[in-house]
Amino acid sequence: MQIFIMRHGQASPVAAVDSERPLTQHGIDEVTLMANWLKSFPFKFDKIFVSPFKRAQQTANTVTSLLNEQSFFVSNSPTTIDFITPSGSARDFRNFIDGIIHETESANIDKNNKEQRFLIISHMPLVSYLVAELTHQQNCPIFQTAAIAEISYDERNMVGHLQQLISPSDLH
Repeated sequence: MQIFIMRHGQASPVAAVDSERPLTQHGIDEVTLMANWLKSFPFKFDKIFVSPFKRAQQTANTVTSLLNEQSFFVSNSPTTIDFITPSGSARDFRNFIDGIIHETESANIDKNNKEQRFLIISHMPLVSYLVAELTHQQNCPIFQTAAIAEISYDERNMVGHLQQLISPSDLH
């Protein structure tokens, strides 16, 4: 299984409440750059999970609209998960992911043994904690805005390996 964890693009520093901060134009540009990078992979995402916060929703909308230009990249629309906000629990989300894996195996949905791929769009510090939780690392990587971590996840042993962490600045 491959898990991609993405931080939302740069957001406005001001809003009535944190959850309503929108992406800036720079943030939209960052997300577009990273979505185009994702298009270089020859696969679709089986599931996309996104925070309910406005900046994450805008990030997901931008990513999915660009990936859907070539319909084989995304199999369905993003699913909003209420507990993947900046203060969310990485352990709770890992349990959620492991539950999905178990359900898929139990239902024998994946009869072709196809590798599943998930994209998670959330916030700092949760994205850093998710990498640490899924890979059992002591260190939590710092994500620039719109950065994406790729994790190869062994479902049987329930442990992953960080393959790469790519930021918009790496692609310029």
